[in-house]
Amino acid sequence: MATTTDVLMARDGRAGRIMLNRPRALNALTHGMLLAVRDRLTAWAEDDGIATVVLTGTGERGLCAGADIRALHDDAKLGGAGARAFFRDEYLTNHLISRYPKPYVAVMDGITMGGGVGLSVHGSVRVVSERTTVAMPETRIGLVPDVGGSLLLARAPGELGTHLALTAASMGPGDALLCGFADHFVPGTALAAFTAALSTATPAEALAAHATEAPAAGLAAHREWIDRCYAADTVEEVLDRLDAEGTPEAKEAAEQIRAKSPTMLKVTLAALRRARTHHALAETLDQEYRISCTALTTPDLVEGIRAQVVDKDRNPRWHPADLAGVTDAQVAAFFAPRPGDELGLGLGLGGS
Repeated sequence: MATTTDVLMARDGRAGRIMLNRPRALNALTHGMLLAVRDRLTAWAEDDGIATVVLTGTGERGLCAGADIRALHDDAKLGGAGARAFFRDEYLTNHLISRYPKPYVAVMDGITMGGGVGLSVHGSVRVVSERTTVAMPETRIGLVPDVGGSLLLARAPGELGTHLALTAASMGPGDALLCGFADHFVPGTALAAFTAALSTATPAEALAAHATEAPAAGLAAHREWIDRCYAADTVEEVLDRLDAEGTPEAKEAAEQIRAKSPTMLKVTLAALRRARTHHALAETLDQEYRISCTALTTPDLVEGIRAQVVDKDRNPRWHPADLAGVTDAQVAAFFAPRPGDELGLGLGLGGS
């Protein structure tokens, strides 16, 4: 069984506790952490002494900021073999969580992004607090929303998911509930009592004692223009519609989109549209694996992480530099089969 002090595991009565433990890095995920989580989940699935699994993060800032993207950057520059292995094990872990035979309670307190979303939103009980910030920020670094997030974004009401994906905007607790990324709201002052109760109580009993009404969803007030603008078939048309809205919110959204990788914006929109036809998470994870592995072979992922995390100049030089330079063939290449290197969750995407 994989072990690492970056993840703490414990039995607490009838609860099995998984605590992500890299607080200085906002519990960013390493490959070893993923393997340790998956191994323990596999073992606890067969353990009659464990009735509920509870995921939390140590520190005061959040559950998990996502993958250790600097490590992905360094490996991509060396050919990407380690990053491909990371993606494979990450997505397989996401799939395991989605099919877990016992209640899986994810406490999404504080920052929960990227890979942290993948360890949370596929669980059966997803809890947020007033401190929660949920985001799929991949387009900021030249990638596409993954860990199954593209399926949730595709299924969000109207075009809210398209807006969140292309802008990399964050969700508060109300928005996370509205968009299908969470189920319950527990105030921060009650979280300790809620998680403690799970050692003896069922999740339903603990929620009945501690869950309350969530704050309002801020995105709900913007549904009209979001649905109108993001229903377009191309990123170019989305931007044209946002520009024509003439409101500060639409202008800000357009500015955020234009700062992202032109290639990955087009791939993201295509990925979400395709995900709307998927019947199960397995299909989406298979698709995301193809996209992520292909992204490792293109310049924008390394450049995006360099600009955001390594040099921190926030001035990525994308290639191509504009949407007009991205061809349909380039986008289609991200969805092409990978002979001998598919995720292989069994639902088969064929060449589509």
